[in-house]
Amino acid sequence: MRDWQKRLCLLARGAFFLFLISPSAFSQAPDGIPRDLARLRAQQIKDVRYELAYNLRPKADSVVGHASLRFVQNASLQDTNARGILSEWLDFREGSVSILTINGHVAPPAIQNGHIELPARFLQLGENVVEIDFIAPVAPAGKAITRFEDKDDGSEYLYTLFVPMDADMAFPCFDQPDLKGKFKLTITAPLDWTVISNSVGQEVMKQGNDAFAIHRIEFAETKPISTYLFAFAAGPFQKVHDTPGLPGLYVRKSKLEKAEAEAESVQQVTADGIKYLSDYFAQPFPFPKYDLVMIPGFAYGGMEHAGATFLREESILFRTAPTHSDRLNRDILLLHELTHQWFGDLVTMRWFDDLWLKEGFAQYMAYHALNSLKPNEDVWKRFYQAIKPAAYGIDSTLGTTPIYQDIPNLKDAKSAYGAIVYSKAPGVIKQLAFVVGEDPFRDGLRLYLKEHAYANAEWNDLVRALESTSKKPLGPWADAWIKRRGMPQVDVYWGCDTQAGTFVLNVRQHDVLNEGTIWPISTQLLIHERGMDTPSTTVLTGPKTAMFVRHGCPDYIFGNNDDYAYGRFLLDPVSRKAVMERLGSINDVFERTLLWGSLWDSVREAEMDPREYIDLALRDLPTEKDESLAQSIIGRTISALHRYVSPAVRTQLVPKMEALAADQMLHARSQDMRITWFRALRGVAETAPARSQLKDMLSGKLTVPGVELRPLDRWNIVASLVALHDSQAEAILADEEKLDPSGDGKKYAYMAEAARPDAKTKKQYFDEYLHNGSRPEDWIEQSLGSFNWWNQTELTAPYLGPALDALPQVKHDRKIFFMLAWLNAFIGGQQSALAQKQVHDFLNTTPLDRDLKLKILEVVDELDRTVKIRGKYQ
Repeated sequence: MRDWQKRLCLLARGAFFLFLISPSAFSQAPDGIPRDLARLRAQQIKDVRYELAYNLRPKADSVVGHASLRFVQNASLQDTNARGILSEWLDFREGSVSILTINGHVAPPAIQNGHIELPARFLQLGENVVEIDFIAPVAPAGKAITRFEDKDDGSEYLYTLFVPMDADMAFPCFDQPDLKGKFKLTITAPLDWTVISNSVGQEVMKQGNDAFAIHRIEFAETKPISTYLFAFAAGPFQKVHDTPGLPGLYVRKSKLEKAEAEAESVQQVTADGIKYLSDYFAQPFPFPKYDLVMIPGFAYGGMEHAGATFLREESILFRTAPTHSDRLNRDILLLHELTHQWFGDLVTMRWFDDLWLKEGFAQYMAYHALNSLKPNEDVWKRFYQAIKPAAYGIDSTLGTTPIYQDIPNLKDAKSAYGAIVYSKAPGVIKQLAFVVGEDPFRDGLRLYLKEHAYANAEWNDLVRALESTSKKPLGPWADAWIKRRGMPQVDVYWGCDTQAGTFVLNVRQHDVLNEGTIWPISTQLLIHERGMDTPSTTVLTGPKTAMFVRHGCPDYIFGNNDDYAYGRFLLDPVSRKAVMERLGSINDVFERTLLWGSLWDSVREAEMDPREYIDLALRDLPTEKDESLAQSIIGRTISALHRYVSPAVRTQLVPKMEALAADQMLHARSQDMRITWFRALRGVAETAPARSQLKDMLSGKLTVPGVELRPLDRWNIVASLVALHDSQAEAILADEEKLDPSGDGKKYAYMAEAARPDAKTKKQYFDEYLHNGSRPEDWIEQSLGSFNWWNQTELTAPYLGPALDALPQVKHDRKIFFMLAWLNAFIGGQQSALAQKQVHDFLNTTPLDRDLKLKILEVVDELDRTVKIRGKYQ
């Protein structure tokens, strides 16, 4: 088809689409932001500019603002008046408007269902100017502008968090990712407040007296960015380690001393990452400056606002004694948010159904960058450990979704966040890089970023770029991995002919959800024979490969050497037996890690007795020197003890694990391993001798060589003692509150008290979860696990039903990840068939939106597995 014909075809499609949804489809204010409305606005509006002014005051529950909005109106294909213009809807909710003018005409300042109508009679073709005086809400939780009060010194901080669709709680806007705008911000605030935003600010006014003085800061106009990427933070922030060539780093003033100890390493890995990614993408850093702002109580690990990433303070300033892995995980967080400046900010997904385009690539590229910056850190092993278990876990459930998720309305965009985009997407991207080759993969990303800079794109745009650079058709691959849910299980069947000295090998796949998907898979088989590993690349395009014959007779075969492929790879019975016999003697730590992971998958599939896994861990952990692998094995062993084995078996095995942890905590050679085993003892301690050791650490009678316990280490011990109903727990709790009266201490005390094993406490906390809007969200989230301690299922079972009933409220009021934390706490805190039945009855009898139903199905899967494993092996 000729180029002019293609353009005509596209125009016709656009006209047909607009004919379907205009002009009357949105004559009334819609609910949320439907995709059809967003598409219509994107057709009609361009060149958006916002000039925003806020007057910030301490202790206020709202802010006064003014917005000057400019945009160019295109002619509509279906007119509502002779001038070819439709009315437009601005998005604004939970605030108020006092004055609204459109091109100089005074218009009704009414808010209808979270929208402000811009009547067609006031609009004009070409540029339009809208002036709005408004008030936006401020609160400790549940609003787009959050107020934090520092309990240490009484200081107050304000910060914004808009993703995915909360910008319209802070100012009137077109709150959709594909209507990018240029932002100019002016803030008037107390004189001792520092304000950080997307661009460089300049103080333009200062006035007042010693009692109360203010200043005004004007920020330069930004590059085009989506509304969810605009942000500001204000308060007595201090700039840390201000050094030319390094990104700016800000912290609240009460944490300045602690921040100074960590600043240089945080800034340096970020600066190194900027250089690496700029070179890799062949695209300079896309914004005029880059700041990092540590936000206390921040809802996420980080948020990649263009030019100003906000970071959870606790993720940077460790509240527990950190291990080497903890510091590397912090590097990954910093590089993840940094990568977003290109993948997400420079090029933004058109709609949140393509969320993986930013989150999946940011996660994958964070590890890719770290592997180059720190090549001796076994980064791809860490990638497997951090990424794959969560991905495989959700893809094994009926609550999973495709990577590409259908989001008909932005009010449901929170549902797109989770293990699918943060874990499966980077796992699949790793396979994609293996399929197309490293250089074509890099060149495809460069092409994609170049073609869509400061604009929006869809997953098809990325596929086309990679097809162009790799010269490989990727349509079938993309259709399977991006648009279908679930994953394959890949099974290796083999047998030896000892007389002929050969073995026969067959590889098959099946869809773990039994939905009939056949996955295009490229993997490497690991064939181990007589102490030698032989990788063998295999490509599956159908249900199975042809049978083939090889020389020799392996000891074991594993289907995913070096973790290139995505799927469940269980060991066959012969291989599993051989691996278990020699696992501790396998020198390659990546191979050892993958095999431990496969064994755990066998436990979760009820193909291996959890006691076998625990016994194997008790045998091999004393000689395991890799800190991150030891952490993984220990965590899974404690989960098996608390969930999968019978009380009688747990009673037999817990003292052995306690003794091992106590011994290694004191005698392991490296400090990292001693910290790892301290955490293990705290997690597994149950008997009186183990509790006594924990109490001795609090009192100082027992110390971990070379390790100083930090405040959260101590509070976690206190919470364990409270939950286990230790006879001295309440006195220890009271002593710790006196010892640590800080703001963090108050939060951690709230967490520990939730673990009290009494009905009165549970009722008090649950009521507060739902009805106290002043309680910061991070306090509640941190206390959910304590409330639902593993040994308190009888106490917490009465709250399972009310917790399920509260899901619509939780979804509406809380930030992105809170709902999963809520479900994992209340469903994951149960272990019985009765609780399992209660959840499934709720699913079958309660009208639920698709998002909530899928989230429940995702989380109840672990309860289903617990009941199945216990039923089979007890």
